[in-house]
Amino acid sequence: MTLRNVAIIAHVDHGKTTLVDQLLKQSGSFRENQQVAERAMDSNDLERERGITILAKCTSVLWNDLRINIVDTPGHADFGGEVERILSMVDGVVLLVDAAEGPLPQTKFVLGKALKLGLRPMVVINKVDRPDARANEVHDEVFDLFASLDAAEEQLDFPTLFASGRNGWATTDLENGARESLTPLFELIRDHVPAPKVETDAPFSMLVTTLEANPYLGRILTGRIQTGVVKQNMAVKALSRNGDLIENGRVTKVLAFRGLERVPVEEAKAGDIVALAGLTKTTVADSIVDPQVAGPLASQPIDPPTLAMTFSVNDSPLAGREGDKVTSRMIRDRLYREAEGNVALQIRDTEGADAFEVAGRGELQLGILIETMRREGFELSISRPRVLFKTDETTGQRMEPIEEVVVDVDEEFSGTVVNKMSERKADLIEMRPSGGGKTRLVFHAPSRGLIGYQSEFLTDTRGTGVMNRLFHGYAPYKGPIAARHTGALIANSDGVSVAYALWNLEDRGPMMIDPGVPVYQGMIIGEHTRGNDLEVNVIKGKQLTNIRTTSKDEAVRLTPPIQMSLEKALSYIADDELVEVTPKSIRLRKRYLDPNERKRHQRAAEAS
Repeated sequence: MTLRNVAIIAHVDHGKTTLVDQLLKQSGSFRENQQVAERAMDSNDLERERGITILAKCTSVLWNDLRINIVDTPGHADFGGEVERILSMVDGVVLLVDAAEGPLPQTKFVLGKALKLGLRPMVVINKVDRPDARANEVHDEVFDLFASLDAAEEQLDFPTLFASGRNGWATTDLENGARESLTPLFELIRDHVPAPKVETDAPFSMLVTTLEANPYLGRILTGRIQTGVVKQNMAVKALSRNGDLIENGRVTKVLAFRGLERVPVEEAKAGDIVALAGLTKTTVADSIVDPQVAGPLASQPIDPPTLAMTFSVNDSPLAGREGDKVTSRMIRDRLYREAEGNVALQIRDTEGADAFEVAGRGELQLGILIETMRREGFELSISRPRVLFKTDETTGQRMEPIEEVVVDVDEEFSGTVVNKMSERKADLIEMRPSGGGKTRLVFHAPSRGLIGYQSEFLTDTRGTGVMNRLFHGYAPYKGPIAARHTGALIANSDGVSVAYALWNLEDRGPMMIDPGVPVYQGMIIGEHTRGNDLEVNVIKGKQLTNIRTTSKDEAVRLTPPIQMSLEKALSYIADDELVEVTPKSIRLRKRYLDPNERKRHQRAAEAS
């Protein structure tokens, strides 16, 4: 049986997972009457809720006598570490581009990685049935993108299909081609993607690209077999990236991908993508090899993290009421376990025994980790995200991470966006119309200037703007950037918030809490309209007397409070504030709850 290994890469929301659904259906992986969830590959709860792919996943389809291993990859820049690893185990990539939006930053990122590895991409222009589709223009933009990334001649000669992933058809001719099925895509994969180069006679070797934990089998390590054959119960050893021995062990299970299932098989040969169980310490980027093999397989270096947050024990007066995992030991174990499977994350112990620095690619990646932990029952205090600076070895200059930001906005809002981005020390690189009355703006902006800008951007563009970000590189430090313009309203005592007190405070600024909510001294309950912090009493009730009046007291009518999501809270807080995360609540608080301690630290900071 012939075999092909292919990855589907694209920007977020361009339709990768939906296309994989249709490939599975049309290859007969499901029964005619089988009920299958939409976006079947997005198996994680958070993926389903947010409609994005977070973890790269493998599936396998059988079309005629051709077995195709397909890897669905994330489209968000924050999960780029997943994509970089995956590309090393495939022989071809399908580059998916939206027929209306065209190539976006993550398209450029994943395509650049694929071209560097010498892969020859196939281009599928998806969603050509959209009313605002401009398939031929987008095709030209994709060619320009290939050229700008220094693609070789054979890579520039890429085949193109026009498709509607949701409706399950692809065609080579947009005007007159039949719009029946995805057969043209299956044929293109068969003809354009090379079969894996296999050495079945050589000793067994495999590079681990993803890791997951299973309650019955322990660690499950997925990768592509480079050479040789792996059999159940076979003796193997694991080597780290630099060749050190990690462990000796046995393969207790060999699992092959068949549709959405993983099926135990007796043996698997070079070129196939399989999952192995039985090893206890081996992790991503390690090599599993036959005991007679001396050195490890080469693995792709991963781009370094650019953003860090401090995860610490929740020490507020309300700690331990909602979560059952509250100790520093539990938090530390969970973070180090996460870092094993996610090579784009780096964990470091800090001077304090109950705080850990977690560095990653962006706010979304770290936000997903926090959301996962709170659902598991953890309580945490999280600091404001901060960027990781570097020092240039030759000049000794301080360097900071710069992101390429692509913004699509209605023309009337473009002036506001340019103004706000220039305040954040961003440079405007390109400005051009992008169809449908929209303007495309491309900026190079410091990462620290973009922290907290997303919600402000949506307000400025009345929710119509689309912003995409991608790490561009390091550049000399661009100087201070103005912080949040507003202060905070801080509770001055412990108790339960009262509607009458909140009503009296409404002219001070918008609230973030409802009546009847537990509060404590130092907790942020609203936003002060001025630039300074203000301590307020939110538990003070109305003084009642037994003297009646002819007019009844009017019922207190409160303005609805600002709803703080996790991402919004993380981007909103200042350096002296924390987000308290529990399984049921997200609260904002000052780092130092006692007002005298706050003033003392503030004076010390100003003196230094």
